[in-house]
Amino acid sequence: FIKATSKPVLLKGVTGSGKTEVYFYLVAETIKKGKQSLIMLPEISLSSQIIKRFTERFGFKPAVWNSSISKARKKKIMQGILSGSTKVVIGTRSSLFLPYKNLGLIVVDEEHDASYKQGEGILYNARDMAVLKARLLTISIILVSATPSIETIYNVQQEKYSMVEL
Repeated sequence: FIKATSKPVLLKGVTGSGKTEVYFYLVAETIKKGKQSLIMLPEISLSSQIIKRFTERFGFKPAVWNSSISKARKKKIMQGILSGSTKVVIGTRSSLFLPYKNLGLIVVDEEHDASYKQGEGILYNARDMAVLKARLLTISIILVSATPSIETIYNVQQEKYSMVEL
């Protein structure tokens, strides 16, 4: 069902229900098509367990993008993204604005989290920008949460988004 819709999809389920496995399957399908995937996480601290699970599942490490990465590492990641050789990026909100060559899937994990909101400088909500980017690129976007935001629930009720509940 998730692959068949052009709408954003809310993947809702309690902790341990298999949400990560569902979106890992979609990432695998995207890689098979030769496209890139972005998995956005609200905080750097959450990334270590996801990276570990990802590496065990796929046999390679994703590119990790957050504020604690050195300039030299960021340059190397950017080159991989531009060339298309980097297939998967796991990152915080700023990873949305990287210059992907062939982005095919965006996953916003813990979509309800307040840290997706940029509160200084240019104000934006990375979740909402991800939905817009997916629509402009006509690619799939999965919003993942056990406790979805009010805005996401409203969009499901208005039939702007689809929902899969685990």
